Amino acid sequence: MLKITSPHSRRELLRIGGLALGGLTVPGWLTSELAAAPRGHLSTGKSVIFLFMHGGPSQIETFDPKMTAPSDIHSATGEIATSLPGFTFGGTFPRLAGLAHKLAVVRSFVTGDGNHDIKPIVGRHTSGANLGSLYSAVAGANHTGTGMPTNAALFPQAVDPTTGPAIKSFGQFEATGALGAGYAPFVPGTSGDLQQDMELRLPLERLGDRRALLDELDRVRFSFDADGKRDGRDPLREQAFGTIVGGVAGAFDLSREDPAVVARYDTASLVRPDQISRQWNNYNHYVDNAKSLGKLLLLARRLCEAGCGFVTVTTSFVWDMHADVNNAGVEEGMRYMGVPFDHAVSAFVEDVSQRGLSDRILLVCCGEMGRSPRLNPRGGRDHWGNLAPLLLSGGGLKMGQVIGQSTRDAGEALSDPVRIDNLVATVLHTLLDYSELRVTRGVPNEVLQAASADPIARLL
Repeated sequence: MLKITSPHSRRELLRIGGLALGGLTVPGWLTSELAAAPRGHLSTGKSVIFLFMHGGPSQIETFDPKMTAPSDIHSATGEIATSLPGFTFGGTFPRLAGLAHKLAVVRSFVTGDGNHDIKPIVGRHTSGANLGSLYSAVAGANHTGTGMPTNAALFPQAVDPTTGPAIKSFGQFEATGALGAGYAPFVPGTSGDLQQDMELRLPLERLGDRRALLDELDRVRFSFDADGKRDGRDPLREQAFGTIVGGVAGAFDLSREDPAVVARYDTASLVRPDQISRQWNNYNHYVDNAKSLGKLLLLARRLCEAGCGFVTVTTSFVWDMHADVNNAGVEEGMRYMGVPFDHAVSAFVEDVSQRGLSDRILLVCCGEMGRSPRLNPRGGRDHWGNLAPLLLSGGGLKMGQVIGQSTRDAGEALSDPVRIDNLVATVLHTLLDYSELRVTRGVPNEVLQAASADPIARLL
């Protein structure tokens, strides 16, 4: 259980600790000029949300339809014209097609193999650490102004407790490699035990029960306000209390969001459980994706506004469209996956634009691989490492373009190949000032190595 000592006694310290303040006691944190985290000056102040399309999405049914190719190659969902003249998307993306001028699509993204894993979130290009952990190792584990963890991972249970647990059989999203557990992603909404020792002087390790946290913080705040104890309080404790309650708990609570905005993101009604065939073993994963995807992106936006620098978002292992006992084929599967994706991502792009956050938040969408150019006899596509879809939006990068070309069958890059190391470097250059990073002492080698690759040139 989360323990918060009584705020009424000056002798007792508010215990929230590992939740957030990067290893400092309350007075130490607040009196050293609201001290920046170690090397925090290297941060650009931007955030990245990485929507990981677990299972490997098809490059053809997403952003490279190839409708002039033979019927066993071209998009099984047809195509739709975009706001970029001469370019089309797959037929399940009408809203994103209308927003193509706010997007950058890479049609020459090469993941290198067709293995089920969680690259580029965690892999050899990130030294076995979550990509956000590389950022936190430089910027600090927590935002000094709000106490918000700088690295978070959101799975369906973060917004809907009725969904299943995160799929981790193909890789540990919370891995930190050699960086240390203090830089692990903050994972709300799971059922694990909270830290037993939650004093402010300890670094973030894990927060398991978001609802218990919110309930306890609300109880303490109500008691605190009702007793009128704010007068004469130690201002250091008062500021710490206000920061944690207002900045952290509020960011994780979607009930504090405008209901119209929640409804705008919500994907639950788009693909109802009774509209999904129960013949597939992944039936529950399709349901969980529809129930949670939109709200996960909304929660990610709220975390970024509160100071989180990197947010991993993923639902379930559901882009694996073989048309086998586990998975639907691409035509049916894109109804289950493409429709919620189109709605959620377009709602996000429109929302951050209207809030003036497009230059501040970069959205990256891709999976661990693509799908085979030719449909298999069952109407599915199999694993393919030579080409995969990649979509980006915002971050102050150059949008409104399609980067690279693929071969006629969408099987390989024909021009401007983009590889995982280029994508990882693009993310890190968005988050960190690389010119300062490379001349700063003490930066972990894992970070320097990942950031030293060439970012995607046409985005800069």
